[in-house]
Amino acid sequence: MAHNNKIVSMVGQKPLQRFSLPPALVRLRDASGQSLQKVLANFFDRADDALFELADKAATNVDQTAYFDAMRELRLQRKAMIVSVLQYVSQAFNDIGKFKPRQSSGSLGEVDQDSLSLVDHSELEQQVAVDNLINKLRNRYTEQIRLLLVRVSHLVPRVDLADNQMPLSPEVICGGVADACAVLDIDIRAKLVVLKMFDRLLADTLGDFYQEANRTLVSEGVLPDMKRPPVESSRSGQAAAPDGSAQAGVASNGAMSGAGQQNGVAPPSAGNGPRVDLGGYSEQFAPRATFSELSALLHQGGGSWANRTQGDSEGHLDTDGLMARLSEVQVRCGQWGEGQVIALNDQLAPVLTASNGHSYEVGQIDNDVINLVSMLFDFILEDRQLHPVMKSLIGRLQIPVLKVALSDRNFFNRGGHPVRKLLNELAMSAIGWAEKRSGQRDPLRDKIESVVEQILNDFTDNVALFEELLDDFSHFMDLDRRRRELVEQRLRDAEEGRARQEQAANAANGVVDALLAERDVPAPVSELLKDAWNKYLQWVVLREGVESERWAEARSLTERLVWSVDPHPVTETTRGDLLRAIPAIVDELRQALQDISWDPFATDAAIRDLELVHVDVFQQLVTAPARSEAAIVTPVEPEPSGESESFAEPKSEVAEEWLKCADGLRVGSWIELSRDGTKLRCKLAAFIKATGKYIFVNRSGAKVAEYHRDNLAAAMAASEITLLDDGLIFDRALESIIDNLRSSRKD
Repeated sequence: MAHNNKIVSMVGQKPLQRFSLPPALVRLRDASGQSLQKVLANFFDRADDALFELADKAATNVDQTAYFDAMRELRLQRKAMIVSVLQYVSQAFNDIGKFKPRQSSGSLGEVDQDSLSLVDHSELEQQVAVDNLINKLRNRYTEQIRLLLVRVSHLVPRVDLADNQMPLSPEVICGGVADACAVLDIDIRAKLVVLKMFDRLLADTLGDFYQEANRTLVSEGVLPDMKRPPVESSRSGQAAAPDGSAQAGVASNGAMSGAGQQNGVAPPSAGNGPRVDLGGYSEQFAPRATFSELSALLHQGGGSWANRTQGDSEGHLDTDGLMARLSEVQVRCGQWGEGQVIALNDQLAPVLTASNGHSYEVGQIDNDVINLVSMLFDFILEDRQLHPVMKSLIGRLQIPVLKVALSDRNFFNRGGHPVRKLLNELAMSAIGWAEKRSGQRDPLRDKIESVVEQILNDFTDNVALFEELLDDFSHFMDLDRRRRELVEQRLRDAEEGRARQEQAANAANGVVDALLAERDVPAPVSELLKDAWNKYLQWVVLREGVESERWAEARSLTERLVWSVDPHPVTETTRGDLLRAIPAIVDELRQALQDISWDPFATDAAIRDLELVHVDVFQQLVTAPARSEAAIVTPVEPEPSGESESFAEPKSEVAEEWLKCADGLRVGSWIELSRDGTKLRCKLAAFIKATGKYIFVNRSGAKVAEYHRDNLAAAMAASEITLLDDGLIFDRALESIIDNLRSSRKD
């Protein structure tokens, strides 16, 4: 096609930065633009064939029409989409350090907070598809992307370049793709197919693209000797938050085991572990020990790790034979009763027993694998943080996980192993789960049961099944998380709005009440101050705050208004001062009530009442004795306050360590709350700074509890609140095993 020979030049784009791009970055921008154009051209060629094949295999005429429409739309938009992506990437270069990749869907503020039914499911689907692609690229090409980031940052030392702002980051490239796809006028199903095709193409081809980008900078003399990227510091985790959420990283709580929190909340120091990004699943903090090291620890511990034989031996059972017998009993795990958990050793009894009752011997290596997997699941199934129903479901995976470990020794030391990741995802998703009432729909439980059932029925020795199920489950959880985030955001907005309203009411009441207590204010003016004028004062606080100039002016006007109806002490100049001041007071009062759209008829009536009060004041001044002292003494201003006295907590009597623990509780942390003899799991959804309130919600996002700091600390100290460890359960289990084996080994 003719347009394939036209290179879209990036040189013509004028930098928006205050400084010109370094020559090496200009070279990278232009070279990567040409490479990216070839990648995109290849995509459109493949997309045409793929969509035609889908249309040919479509089950219905509706689907077939949708795919043909998508194919025609892509042909029409091909050139425009390529240019759009290249311009997007070019802008990331030209605005380096300032460019922020756009989100793949609207912000929470654009969603109707009154009804979740109005949330566009198709937008969620598209956003999840793009986010998953970003995570996939970061996981697959971590080292190459990091090398490129370090080299690009080296060229612009004055720019604090976040991971996602690197001009060729997955966020930028995928953001450009999402931006280009937004113009496609096609059915959502076909659009998701297009995004999936982008997913497959970019995931397979961007490795060469990043290698070439690094070679370009090396040829320009940029850190040519750097073979591996330096270890990430505190900036790690920035890149893996495609939704812009500040909650992208989740604390793993270091080495804390489930047993360490059995009896309450650990002191604050226990929660200072590293933070792990669960979206990209960083292996940086996963416990590392090779199988040989674990095996050595087993035998150094002096425990009973002998070969598994009982009585007479039937003979040796090699790994293949053991795997075959495990497959025979695997499906039986799906027949467990609800909440039933059978230990791995008990499940292995029939596997290692011949028909004549004699036992099979297994090799030492297989025996060690069995022991390690058994210890892992002992930890997981004893974890008090998992509900018994969820323990039963995850416990059914013991045989499949054992088969994986027998066939892949890297299972124990590879943090990104799909089986480990799936176990972690299942456990994390269940941390806040509570059993539904009979007949009530439970999508999460249904999904986990479906995953477990597929593994028990379909898994033989193909670990790719776990990868497919992990992708599917992650997609399900992404959609679920976004829906819950919308509910929680609505709750936070409501709580913050309520707190600001209470704060404003308190500030307004403080001013009005103080003046009414000091002055003899006639009833009409008192009613005005308590009603319309109080609303105006609150309005000012809500709009501009108690530190603003407008608030100071509103307080001053309030004081002058009260003085005008009760001017004491009276001096020789009081009458003249009133004559000069009252017109301005009345005008400012009228304007203020207009600003809040107060009923104009009510305003006129209030002004007339005020004028009558002023007439009475002047009549009283005629007979009042004059004083020759200073002119007017206005009331002392009450101290400005942005917080209600009801918000002030009494002096704490709780131990400092528990107050620090309350202070260290982060948004997103899960707790178990003991209330009225029952236990309720909930999550800290928000800390409302204005009121000092901690707001907790259940897994559905509904508010279930709120505490002030002292009350929260006291509840922790009394073991009414227990922190739940939301770290990766497999890694916590492995770390616990390593610690236990090391502590018990013979010196």
